[in-house]
Amino acid sequence: MKNDDQLIHEFQNGHRQAFDELVRRYLDSVYSFFFRLTGDEMESEDMAQDVFLQLYKYLPKFRFESSFTTYLYRINTNVAITVFRKKHWRKLLHLDQVPEPATQTDDGVFKKQELWSAIRRLPKQQQRIVMLRTSQQLPYKDIAAILNISESSAKVNYHHGVQKLKSILQV
Repeated sequence: MKNDDQLIHEFQNGHRQAFDELVRRYLDSVYSFFFRLTGDEMESEDMAQDVFLQLYKYLPKFRFESSFTTYLYRINTNVAITVFRKKHWRKLLHLDQVPEPATQTDDGVFKKQELWSAIRRLPKQQQRIVMLRTSQQLPYKDIAAILNISESSAKVNYHHGVQKLKSILQV
């Protein structure tokens, strides 16, 4: 079985079947990423398709400076951010499942709309980190690699994002 780098080299040399193999390997994880965010099968399929279209377009220029999975997560994140911007975040995400105490109110959980309205007020870096941490439960190390920042920066941004959410939501 060929590794990801071998398949990418083959694809870059004109072997389109190598791309098909990459799609087979990663389709489930890409789809699952979006399904966790949206809870909608069709929306998740559309978003996964966008990821693989972008991957097909940009993989010929892949320079192997990071791992393929890091590159794929970056595309996932960018597609999610683009779609969320278009759909006004609150319609897609099920953040009532976020395990943060900041989502708790006296009588239960904040409405998704209120929470996403608050998240939209966070700086973009904090929005991305909160999204990756809560929807994918990614470790800070992976988030740092995806966003091309240090692990400590990912932790600090997440902490500040949660604190800012608490302040915005008056928790």
